[in-house]
Amino acid sequence: MRILNFLVYGNMVQSWLAALALGLGLYALLIGIRSALRKRMARLAAREQLDWSDLLYALLARTRGLFLLLISLSTGTLILNLSLEVRAVIRVVVMLVLLFQTGFWAVEVVDFFIARRVARSGDDAAARKTTLNALGILARLVIWTVVVLMALDNLPNVQITSLIASLGIGGIAIGLAVQNILGDLFSSLTIALDKPFRIDDSITVGEFVGKVEHIGLKSTRLRSISGEQLVFSNSDLLKSRIRNYQDMARRRVPVILTVSGRTPAAKLEKIPSILEEIIQAQADTTFDRAHFKEFGDYGLKFELVYYIESDDYNLFMDRQHAINLEVLRRFEGEGIEMPYPTQEVILRQK
Repeated sequence: MRILNFLVYGNMVQSWLAALALGLGLYALLIGIRSALRKRMARLAAREQLDWSDLLYALLARTRGLFLLLISLSTGTLILNLSLEVRAVIRVVVMLVLLFQTGFWAVEVVDFFIARRVARSGDDAAARKTTLNALGILARLVIWTVVVLMALDNLPNVQITSLIASLGIGGIAIGLAVQNILGDLFSSLTIALDKPFRIDDSITVGEFVGKVEHIGLKSTRLRSISGEQLVFSNSDLLKSRIRNYQDMARRRVPVILTVSGRTPAAKLEKIPSILEEIIQAQADTTFDRAHFKEFGDYGLKFELVYYIESDDYNLFMDRQHAINLEVLRRFEGEGIEMPYPTQEVILRQK
């Protein structure tokens, strides 16, 4: 056919048709490979949650058909005799499509690791998800900013140096305006990743004691023992000294007991054994030591140390209540007096 021998932009029609056939054939092959791999990854992903096969399946799903088509057609043009200007245009188009496809892949990777982190967060997954999603938004913003800048840099006659300088100045201005918000946001991310405490943990922040109810992007809320809600900004919270009682396996209880200075030495010698008997008689308690510590202003001081084998505060108070009452009973039975702080004034008449 004579029409196949006509020249179009320096190439015969049959060359153009061969390039188109090569491009469409390669596109069909890539689509077939993508479909087969997606089915394979879907079967693997069904076996375990958030396995690496899930990531590969997600990356294949985010691979755009337009990207595969343009890559295939540009490969087909390799058999054509094209000018340098046309080659340059094709190279720019392919580079732009590749950059944006890389952006889609990078976003998918970020989403995968965020979902994986949330899945490992346990009972406080809802609060972690809010915080980690904020991190995901920030990561996506960075990814697409880089993609757009690289795309502009690949366009002919486009200088991005002044644009980057403007973005830098604008970024500094915005950063100064929202530095407190950003500080709380990054503190929230620190809490989510480092986990100094979790939802339902009992913590002490300075003089305040409460149970963690919510960990947000800007603030953390505690429910105090007396019932009111305490709200701390995340940045202020991490600057404070935090005591977390949730992982406490046992509670050490030091007690100072004062007896009368008139108590005979024979009775003083019996006090440590009396205290040990009292502690050992209580459930969930372990005796450590009891010693005559020092001579005080109002009497003789003994130091008793024991452990409550639980982190339950109510149990601790129940055992302490029972031990204190038993100490009073045993001391009364032994005739050991526990004086109150008093002063004796002696008046002398001249």
